[in-house]
Amino acid sequence: MPLSRRALLTAGTGAAAALALTPAPAQARTRPFGRHGSPDRRRTPGTLYVDPHGRGDFTSVQAAVTAATGSGRTLVIAPGTYRETVTVDAGRTEMTFIGASEDPRDVVIVYDNAAGTPTPGGGTHGTSGSATTTVQADGFTARWITFANDWLRADHPGTTGTQAVALKAQGDRSAFWHCRFLGHQDTLYADSTALSVFARQYYAHCHLEGDVDFVFGRATAVYEHCRFRTLDRTDLSAPPYGFVFAPSTARANPHGMLAVRCRFTSGAPDRAYKLARPWVPSSETTARPALVVRDSVIGPGVDPVAPYANMRDAYPWQSMRFAEYRNSGPGAVVGVPANRPQLTAAEAALHTPAAYLRDWRPREGARISIG
Repeated sequence: MPLSRRALLTAGTGAAAALALTPAPAQARTRPFGRHGSPDRRRTPGTLYVDPHGRGDFTSVQAAVTAATGSGRTLVIAPGTYRETVTVDAGRTEMTFIGASEDPRDVVIVYDNAAGTPTPGGGTHGTSGSATTTVQADGFTARWITFANDWLRADHPGTTGTQAVALKAQGDRSAFWHCRFLGHQDTLYADSTALSVFARQYYAHCHLEGDVDFVFGRATAVYEHCRFRTLDRTDLSAPPYGFVFAPSTARANPHGMLAVRCRFTSGAPDRAYKLARPWVPSSETTARPALVVRDSVIGPGVDPVAPYANMRDAYPWQSMRFAEYRNSGPGAVVGVPANRPQLTAAEAALHTPAAYLRDWRPREGARISIG
């Protein structure tokens, strides 16, 4: 009998191995919050402690978020798997999540809603409603956390809405350091609160994986030193299996998504994936998606001949703002120049983390590159 989705997560084998959960480290049993204090030795009055075994202030992340009113609160989260949905609303600004063990594999926030999952009141969740974690507040920071959605198509063959978001980030100045984003379709929704809001987001040393459009949205989003991993798909007989990026940048926004010094790997056959396709939502047909991938290593999982495709023929990718610069690896080979727009050195100088983030500099010990 094949393993269930939950068993696959626990065992770390089979199709869902990339979502495997590891046992809590031994020190977590005696010092669940590591070097980050405890309820008896609170780091600051605004620090709350979360532990599934009752050794903190709360046993669930959402309960702690609900209690953390105002601005500038910190949640230190002990190792464990938190099977729940979490929402950080717009009023809880400057909030920080810290994985206490400083290993993102140990602290997992996961749920299994999809766009087509029925809601108790009737109807379905839709893409946004499927998110395991939703962050609407400005100034949010997360370190050493795994955000996951473990909904599987194979478990729900009759469901047509297969989008299943792990994290939906909407706030300005959102920073994620050493985090993992695990799912399949629509894993990370890098969004904003409104079409006219150019929310800035920064992802550093993160791991992101999925299959269809698994990094998407209209945020000004910078990915630096990140790893993007495309998953194998046994439900398809031929490529393309999916797309890494699906930006939906507002036309008025000069900056969309930027991947710099990243690595693209794959568990699927060579050339099974496209690098990106533009998403022009039916509700925002003025969008002009923007993506720059530069100074990155693109592995053989990406089709080098035709790395871009259309989501809808009415909005061809060639009319969008897609470009590359100084990439390497078998998936970066320029076989058909017309299919791989390249920036000049002068143009590349305008597409840096500092240019995209403007007057905001996330703080995490590591310097944000300017070149």
